[in-house]
Amino acid sequence: MAYEQLASDIIDGVGGIENIDSVFNCATRLRFRLKEASKGNKNKVNELEGVIAAVESGGQFQVVIGNHVGQVLKAIESSMEGNSSAASSASTDSGQDKPTLFGRFMDTISGIFTPMLGTLAASGILKGLLALAVAMAWLNPQSGTYQILFAASDALFYFFPLVLGFTAGRKFGGSPFVTMVIGGALVHPTMIAAFQASSSPETAELTFLGIPVVFMNYASSVIPIIFAAWVSCRIETVFDRWLPSAVRNFFTPLFCIMITVPLTFLLIGPAATYLSHLLANGYELLYGMSPMIAGAIMGSLWQVFVIFGLHWGFVPIMMNNLSVLGADTMLPLLIPAILGQTGAVLGVLLRTRDAKLKTISGSAFTAGLFGITEPAIYGVNLPRRRPFIFGCVGGAVGASIIGLYQTKIFSFSLPSILSFPQFIPQAGVDASVWAAVIGSLVAIFLAAILTFLFGLDRSHSTTQSDATAAEK
Repeated sequence: MAYEQLASDIIDGVGGIENIDSVFNCATRLRFRLKEASKGNKNKVNELEGVIAAVESGGQFQVVIGNHVGQVLKAIESSMEGNSSAASSASTDSGQDKPTLFGRFMDTISGIFTPMLGTLAASGILKGLLALAVAMAWLNPQSGTYQILFAASDALFYFFPLVLGFTAGRKFGGSPFVTMVIGGALVHPTMIAAFQASSSPETAELTFLGIPVVFMNYASSVIPIIFAAWVSCRIETVFDRWLPSAVRNFFTPLFCIMITVPLTFLLIGPAATYLSHLLANGYELLYGMSPMIAGAIMGSLWQVFVIFGLHWGFVPIMMNNLSVLGADTMLPLLIPAILGQTGAVLGVLLRTRDAKLKTISGSAFTAGLFGITEPAIYGVNLPRRRPFIFGCVGGAVGASIIGLYQTKIFSFSLPSILSFPQFIPQAGVDASVWAAVIGSLVAIFLAAILTFLFGLDRSHSTTQSDATAAEK
């Protein structure tokens, strides 16, 4: 595929380079912030070959591309760099449409977490594989092989404040290296040692300018560094205005670090940590009322959230659960939702006689097993409606089973068949792990059977109607 031509057509469909305020990608989507949303032509973009769908959600114009979204983004960025005057006007136009508060929140969350998503998932998968290797007695936790691989899998999670500091700083418009330094201070060995020693009654109280420091372990934390990065970026704009250009490059970072790091240890960190625990305990309270109902709700509605781009709002909750509670019960509920849509597209694949739709369904099925459901949703299930509904039904039933056994995951993952090893606790495989496997199998087979039997009209199970629907 000529990515340059597709990139050019997409740019034209969103109103031209001069209408693009920013663009980045997640696993399958280009996410545009447009200066004037009214100039984005969703119907025109939807008709482009190589585009699965166009969605407007959360203050963003989202273009679902699929697995080659990264190549298309590079082509778009290349076009923008080649048109410096347009790119400049895109970043300085004051007539930009103002997004809603919710839209700004979703844009912020996706902007912070999206850049690390692939590496985050890879680290989680490696953690799961190590847990599986220990449970199967393939590796000894005391061996050098295990310890080296564990360090590789745990590095991102342990030093989360550094990575989030970088991405949050870039998203908030400040220096990402300054905010990364602030995150580094939170997990510096000196501070970690002081935290560990603070539990001893013989340890003298640590103060900053006479103010007592409330020690907390910020390793693997999520919310404190995001708030600290926001504060640092606001301070940065103030000093950039006040300081002369001759010293700005040195003294602005100096003042940001000198002010924000102590402020984080004294105020921002404890307050954000309290909020983190409040959020985690609130989720646990709701989940504890009825894990089965929670499973049914998340299993049935998760793919609806994905369609509208609302799923990013749940990512901080899952990450916070892992940081505060050491495990998360929400993410396991999402796997049946993913596999339910995958099962529905399998039902279409087995039922239809149309060669083109079989090709589309086959590739969508493979992608769905590994957690990428947009090709299944937009290319196959949603245009025919009933397969999408049956996918949600399969997801609800499967997630209810997982909720009944309160399955937990112990490291972050993109929901897919690769997530199962991450359910294994330190004690080894238990009933909750088998519940995840059974719930996922129920979701995929129930959705596939329902779709095969009832998902397509008689006319759609032949040839021409399927080809027409697939091209929509």
